[in-house]
Amino acid sequence: MAELKDLLQSADWKAEKHVPVIESPDKVNKGVFFKVTVSVGKEIPHPNKTEHFISWISLFFQPQGEKYPYQIGRAEFAAHGASINGPDTSTVYTCPEITIVFKTEKSGTIFASSCCNIHGLWQSSRELVVS
Repeated sequence: MAELKDLLQSADWKAEKHVPVIESPDKVNKGVFFKVTVSVGKEIPHPNKTEHFISWISLFFQPQGEKYPYQIGRAEFAAHGASINGPDTSTVYTCPEITIVFKTEKSGTIFASSCCNIHGLWQSSRELVVS
């Protein structure tokens, strides 16, 4: 039986359009709010059509020395061009990108995950140094 961890895919986001790209400072000050932006399709655009789209992005942070990560935020994307007239007939589309502001007292790892309705679950991570 497969486990969820075995289904998470990863790759270089410059060569694979499904990987969530984490943009944040490399180093932040302890207890000071900072921005983290996560997007899918930064280097190679991901389709955003009724039949092929990014459903959601989740962001987690695991402080060094702690057993579990904290979920920092999540966004779901629901407009992919569908309307009562059929697939790709709407003028309303969402973009798979989120910006979240948080603070921490410890260095650690930022994790992002995303879901493509056709190609499944994707993940990436980035180290954060707190001083």
